[in-house]
Amino acid sequence: MAGRAMGATEWLLLTALSILWGGSFFFVEVLLDAADPMSVVLMRVAPAAVALTVFTYAAGYRLPRDFVTWRAFLVMGALNNAVPFTLIAWGQVHIDSGLAAIMNAATPLFTVVLAHLVTADERLTANRGIGVLVGLLGVVVLVGPEALSGLGLEVLAQLAVLGAALCYAMAGIYGRRLAVLPAPTAAAGMLIASTAIAIPVAFVLGAPLSVDPTAPALGAMLGLSLLSTACAYLIYFRVLATAGATNLLLVTFLIPPSAVVLGVVVLGERPTLSAIAGMILVLLGLVVIDGRLIRRSAAANPTPAAR
Repeated sequence: MAGRAMGATEWLLLTALSILWGGSFFFVEVLLDAADPMSVVLMRVAPAAVALTVFTYAAGYRLPRDFVTWRAFLVMGALNNAVPFTLIAWGQVHIDSGLAAIMNAATPLFTVVLAHLVTADERLTANRGIGVLVGLLGVVVLVGPEALSGLGLEVLAQLAVLGAALCYAMAGIYGRRLAVLPAPTAAAGMLIASTAIAIPVAFVLGAPLSVDPTAPALGAMLGLSLLSTACAYLIYFRVLATAGATNLLLVTFLIPPSAVVLGVVVLGERPTLSAIAGMILVLLGLVVIDGRLIRRSAAANPTPAAR
């Protein structure tokens, strides 16, 4: 996938974003011991929305007032926050945080296919097609043979996380229209819209007033909302504006290792062989889709000219 060249600053931001988003799966796993999935989503977006709104005005920016921009915020809030956060939080009730992060790495696979269908400048090439097939094979390995024996809760949870990845893919394409806004403004507007969606959902389908306020839960909430959401989306929209959506997708290379390491070290999770094999296939598919490593390898080892 072609993309604008990234400098050292963009690579550092991308690495930081992968750590913040990788940590989100860990924070959600901790919070699920104290709250239901719908309440976890509200605890994630509401404090982040407040923090980013304060930061936006303190930095000298202002939130827009026109209907068209707020409609875009609402769509982006649903696709990039409210729906996928809910699916992931529910999914993590039944599967480990590391596996959820690995399956979430399917996002760019969906993005490539959707971009081919709905955009004029991101067509499906041979490399992308092969990469998608390899990555989808990885997803099949991740889901495992259990899917053939019926839709148990674990399989449904994995499908929920894949649904979240599909939402992120749609958000990545739709979000390009917000790249013209300053990063704080775009992030704050999106999270305000996400909170407006999450509040009624949490009170109808969840129980936000019965959250158990233990020290680990409060720490996880602050980490999830302020670090993995507020800070992460400042970086997200900055990289989107300076390096483009294609380069932004490279973050999915780095998120699964961060989440798996946290899950193993802190939560005592143990990834299965199928999870590891599936992650390798998904990442291999992303390498083929991106094409940069292949092009660099070919440039470093040119084929001898025929005599």
